[in-house]
Amino acid sequence: MGRSMLKYVRVRDYLRSLVTHELAVGDPIPSERALCERFGVSRMTVRQAVDALVVEGLLAREQGRGTFVAPTKVDLEVRLSSFGEEMRRRGMEPASKVLAAEVAQATPDVADALEILPGEDVWSLHRVRYADGEPMAIEQTWLPRALLPGLLDDGVPESLYGELRRRGHVPDWGEETVAAGEADAEAADLLGVADGAPVLRLTRRTFAGQTACVYARSSYRADRYVLWVPLRAPRARLTPRTRDAAGGPAEERHEAASAVAGAGIDAAGAAGHEAAGAAGRDRT
Repeated sequence: MGRSMLKYVRVRDYLRSLVTHELAVGDPIPSERALCERFGVSRMTVRQAVDALVVEGLLAREQGRGTFVAPTKVDLEVRLSSFGEEMRRRGMEPASKVLAAEVAQATPDVADALEILPGEDVWSLHRVRYADGEPMAIEQTWLPRALLPGLLDDGVPESLYGELRRRGHVPDWGEETVAAGEADAEAADLLGVADGAPVLRLTRRTFAGQTACVYARSSYRADRYVLWVPLRAPRARLTPRTRDAAGGPAEERHEAASAVAGAGIDAAGAAGHEAAGAAGRDRT
């Protein structure tokens, strides 16, 4: 490792120690001048160290004001739990703002995810999810209307997963994909971030036995979430759910679900609005 790299690492590690042991969220870090004098390095080296911690999410720059300790990220754990459950587990109070709640006709992609025919009625929800009053995620959720008649008769239930359990459709496994993305103008406004800010895009399907009961797409603030996934030694081969030649559920679906549960991912495999979502959350 070159000498300049060693100087950069020393400054970076010093700042990381300050952030994790001495400073609080919102506190400013020492000035570039003070750091240059303390370590005998150039401003370029100091900026390189600060840039690294900004990328990690430990520091945040505010134009015209300086660099401050960023809010702690919430670990978006990949497991089948509710947004509310996840936030309360972290000592935060969850809330939702309903942007839309209506009956809609399933588009081909939604129909495929819920294993129904295109055009069939679904419950369609669009919500912003909050923790301690701060927007964390935007969620779009679809559920088969035939499976849950009268779901919105008294407004949006506090917990969709809770309502499913109450009606005998216990969510017991699911599958989720996570990808990086950027917030468009509308999402940025709802999340309180800059246009083009990074987000975690989660897509989740939730099942009760062999019945697809929830499909959700979410955008989680990347500055407030870090994805956390427990790992174990590999067991049975995991494969995405597929449909058989007749269009019905393939036999190996539940075998894949059992393998996921055995791999320590709490049968979640968004996603899913509790991270992302997070990651990580009756996101529904």
